[in-house]
Amino acid sequence: MHKLEGTKCSFLLCLGMSIIICSVIYIRTKTPAEPKLRETPTCRPSSTECKALLPDVEEGVEWHRHDCQLERYSLNSRKTCSNLISELHFITKPLSREEEDYPLAFIVTIHKELELFVRLLRAIYMPHNVYCIHVDDKASVEYKAAVMKLVGCFKNTFLSSRRETVTYAGFSRLQADLNCMTDLAKSKIGWRKVVNLCGQDFPVKSNLELVRYMQSKEWRDRNMTPGVKQPESMGHRTQLQHREIRGSHVALKGLRLKKGPPPHNLQVYFGTAYYALTRAFVDFVLNSPIAQDLLEWSKDTFSPDEHYWVTLNHIKEAPGSHVDGGWTGDIRAIKWKDQEGRVHNGCKGHYVRDICIYGVEDLPWIVYGNSMFANKFESNTFPEALDCLEQWHRNKVLNQTTIPIEPSWLLATQSNSSSSYFNRIAGK
Repeated sequence: MHKLEGTKCSFLLCLGMSIIICSVIYIRTKTPAEPKLRETPTCRPSSTECKALLPDVEEGVEWHRHDCQLERYSLNSRKTCSNLISELHFITKPLSREEEDYPLAFIVTIHKELELFVRLLRAIYMPHNVYCIHVDDKASVEYKAAVMKLVGCFKNTFLSSRRETVTYAGFSRLQADLNCMTDLAKSKIGWRKVVNLCGQDFPVKSNLELVRYMQSKEWRDRNMTPGVKQPESMGHRTQLQHREIRGSHVALKGLRLKKGPPPHNLQVYFGTAYYALTRAFVDFVLNSPIAQDLLEWSKDTFSPDEHYWVTLNHIKEAPGSHVDGGWTGDIRAIKWKDQEGRVHNGCKGHYVRDICIYGVEDLPWIVYGNSMFANKFESNTFPEALDCLEQWHRNKVLNQTTIPIEPSWLLATQSNSSSSYFNRIAGK
């Protein structure tokens, strides 16, 4: 009898444990897990070339970066906005009255590389400016969600109210900027000029330097749209009809079908897709019949953003027009392959579509020039180049501030705390 009772107890114990184990397994499989975040390696050490650009670095002293897990921070749904802003080292106060009195607007079009976007936004972010972010409609759901979370942490930063599926050299690229301009025109922030950027850009000038440059005698009331009368070699772009294969490419329409002449007898100009425009000019773009007619005419051209802005800026009656501007403006530092040996000493990274993806050895050419921004960077191929430029840029920004520096604004500190960068600059 006792044997039977013992066997029964053992059976019930085993049965109970089996039920508990099965229940745990069931709950784990049914409970949605947190999205798995990509593991990020430890911080990369500064290269020798990078150290040459950083001021006041003593022999044998290393810079230690504070954020090697940008993507993890941005994707972590449990992070509060205050933690994100602090741990991602965003500057949270205007650094000078001069900058506060001249707010800027930024249009940033992105579709990939979340880390590059985070680093670009924190480099250009100031609480008195305003930022419109256009996320390509073909970007992944996870990417859109991460950008939305970060952008939602700032009152002066917002997503474009209308998204485009952007095609390289297509009208959709121009439309993305116009969508943001429409939103910015309604902004209560009294921005003075708007600058457009893509996700692979990075600033060379500080916000203070941008403000001073745009208020200089040459540019105070003018738009920057570098370009010249359209060369014959580029004529096919606007003389033949094209069609946009959505999200893929732009192709000729039919058997070299010709377009009619531009509206209002306009002279077509050719330039860069990048600009710095006055608020009055943006109003002209959005409301002028001439601008609207040119926009409609441009819908079946190749890469219309490379003729639209510069052509309008050569209309004498347009606000802030610069009819004799030529290639002036220094908006972008770009190493084009066909300019090797004339404008630059070659690409030390590699070329993609004849544009240099910068390596560390390209940085002296960038920082000793006069451009506002540099293009292009990649996080996968030459990450050290952006590490270095970012640290150089943040050091410059903090050196120019007129207010006390907060520790969270530092991207890195030196290894010997007795002569740390923060201690020296905070006591200036």
